[in-house]
Amino acid sequence: MNSSGERTTPSLLYAVKRLELVIRAQLDEVLRGSGVTTPQYTALSVLAHQDGISAAQLARNSFVTPQAMADMLRALQQRGLVRRIPNPDNRRERLVRITAAGRRFMSAYADAVDAIEDQMTAGLTGAHTNAFRHALTVTWQALHPGRPVSRWRRARSQAGWSDT
Repeated sequence: MNSSGERTTPSLLYAVKRLELVIRAQLDEVLRGSGVTTPQYTALSVLAHQDGISAAQLARNSFVTPQAMADMLRALQQRGLVRRIPNPDNRRERLVRITAAGRRFMSAYADAVDAIEDQMTAGLTGAHTNAFRHALTVTWQALHPGRPVSRWRRARSQAGWSDT
């Protein structure tokens, strides 16, 4: 900040959002013509690492609403990329599994997606890349929806804003 209290560099929130948007644009370009959207690809990548989870958990881990996930799952099932199976521990719940075709799809796009990450981190050393990954994890954990937000609420209250 300068002497008048104005920020002289973009906020970290702005920098993170700017990075998210450029990554999204790159993924949209890579996936163009594949029949799979970037949010659907995100869901497939979650399933590639956490196969056999509920649609609600998949929605949370894919950053979409349960309603959006329901539509995505229909589209992915129609393409044969995922399937839903009964949960043996809860008869009313179905688990989402990635299919062999879904794994082949992920494999077909792995190099292109890795190239985006490589391009993004090209100016970083291996140690800086690891530190960046760690910093992103720690900052995400600090803001994770399950974390207390009393500091945020206190700031809103001090600013005269209501939580309702």
